[in-house]
Amino acid sequence: MQFNQLLLQAGAPAGGGLTPIFLMVGMFIVMYFFMIRPQAKRAKEQKKFADSMNVGEQIVTTAGIHGRINKANEDGTLQLEISRGTFMTVDRSAVSMEMTTAYRKKTDAAAGITTTAVK
Repeated sequence: MQFNQLLLQAGAPAGGGLTPIFLMVGMFIVMYFFMIRPQAKRAKEQKKFADSMNVGEQIVTTAGIHGRINKANEDGTLQLEISRGTFMTVDRSAVSMEMTTAYRKKTDAAAGITTTAVK
């Protein structure tokens, strides 16, 4: 009898109900704004960069190969001239946006050219 009275006095456990649902929704929102959204934005910028490459531009691949675009092929590949008379075919997605922009800034600074980024 005393055990039943203790259970009745204790009442319902606190924190039940909607709290776990709010925590799960909150975790998803945090993951979206800190992980998913920036990654999608970066992928969109990389695609825009890859589509805007033209013949004659100096680029750097993700493997670190420096070259000048000699020809843009219809199948999504680029023909690079890595040294005089030496050509290599790479996929457009193999061109590193970060390394290419860093290389261009470095060469422009060495040549005394000031550029402003347009977004």
